[in-house]
Order: sequence, then C-alpha cells, then structure tokens
Amino acid sequence: MMKLRAPGIVPLFLGFYMFVLYAPVLLLPLFSFNDNIYMIFPLKGLTLKWYTMMINDASLMKALWASVMVAVTAAIVSTILGFLSAKAMTRYHMRGKGVLFAFIMLPLIVPSIILGASLLSFFRQFLDVNLSLWTVGMAHVLICIPFSMLVLVARLEGFDRSLEEASCDLGMSAWQTFRRVTLPLAMPGVLASLILCLMVSFDEFLLAFFLSGNQATLPVYMYSLLRFPNFLPAVLALGSCVLIVSIVLIATAEWLRRERVTT
Repeated sequence: MMKLRAPGIVPLFLGFYMFVLYAPVLLLPLFSFNDNIYMIFPLKGLTLKWYTMMINDASLMKALWASVMVAVTAAIVSTILGFLSAKAMTRYHMRGKGVLFAFIMLPLIVPSIILGASLLSFFRQFLDVNLSLWTVGMAHVLICIPFSMLVLVARLEGFDRSLEEASCDLGMSAWQTFRRVTLPLAMPGVLASLILCLMVSFDEFLLAFFLSGNQATLPVYMYSLLRFPNFLPAVLALGSCVLIVSIVLIATAEWLRRERVTT
C-alpha cells in the first residue's frame, strides 16, 4: 500500500502545538528552583529552599495526602464498577442498552459546577451527611466511571470472544474464565483506567470545592494559597514533584502495556 507523505506544514503545526501545550508546564520546575517568590525572568538564583518549605508545610502535606487517598480510592472503585459495566455492555444483550450507556456517560457532559451544586444539595439536604473526603470520593467515583468504562469497553471489544467460549467449553467455570482469560487480556485497559481515573480525581477542583467541607484536597488548598505570594514557590515545588510522578506513572503504564503485548 502506498503511503502518503504529510505536507511540510503539518510537522510545523504539530511542533507549534506541542510547544504551546507543554512549554508552560516545563517552566514549572524551572521556577520552582528560582530564588524569588515571583515567576519572572531573569532568574534571581537557584535554590532548594522552596522544596524544604514544601516538606515542612504540614497543611500542604495534609492536603496532598488527602488528595492521594481520595484519588486512589476513587480510581480503584471506578475501575471495578467500570469493568463490570463494560463487560455487561460488551458481552450481554439487554433492552435499553443505549439509554443505559448514555446515562452512565452523563457526568461527562454535565457542567461540573451544576453537578457540584446538585451533589451538595443531595448530601446535605436529602441525606443530611456531613461534608468530608468521603463525599468528595463518592463524587469523584461518579465522574470517573465514564472514563473507566470508555477505556475498558474499547479493550473488551478488542480481543476475540471465542477465547472465553473455548475456556468454558474446556470445563472452566465463569469465575475461572474471568480470572484466567478475561482479566489477563483486559489488564492493559485496567491499568490505563486506574491511571486515568487517578489523574482525573487528583486534579479535580470544582466538586472538591463544593463537597470537601473542612478537609480540603490539594487543588482546593492550592487555590486558597493564591492570595498569598509567599506560599506560591512551595506550591510550584509541589507541582513539579506531581509532574514528575505523573510522567513516571504514564511511562510505567506504557512499559507494562508493551511488555504484555510482546509476551
């Protein structure tokens, strides 16, 4: 098959797009070492004191730990529910499947501010539940399930269903087929779902702003510090650490995916 060569302007456009998208992000670690509380050029000098300030800030570490706990819990729960939903959508015939799928995807198109206000009213007025990290976690599960389901539906549709049928024909139970056939084949999608849901939950602000109460997550806490320039360098230092961890997670997931494909 003859391959068409891309016009010369396409690489230029892609290069400009990558520059606009990632240049501001790459400036974050640079300014985290700047010996100045303001993000301006030229750099005043290089220092590690902002990282020391970050580590010694108990409130910042508490907010970070809160976000990590919520994100990990939401990612695991969302992936489990998303996997079960994706399996039901791809393996079984049922009436109203399209309507049910659209209903599950609804949080993707409902504005977060509307969803946050609605959940706030639901938790406080209807259930009379005190706002905490639990309410934030439940809201994050709600918005993460669609992401998880989209990834896992694509993965479950991508392998041969006859492998599951062959497993059942050879005498394996439904649970054994799931554990030995379905889950290993779907594992790249499961890992992708976990990482995607982890990032979505960790980064989410509006729902946490409405539902966190006195237990602020990291985005809410960082927003509250924007009024105080003296705390901004510590926030930049933490942002740089989060950026590095995110890159490592994505690289690890890609490496695991490639290893699973080659083996």
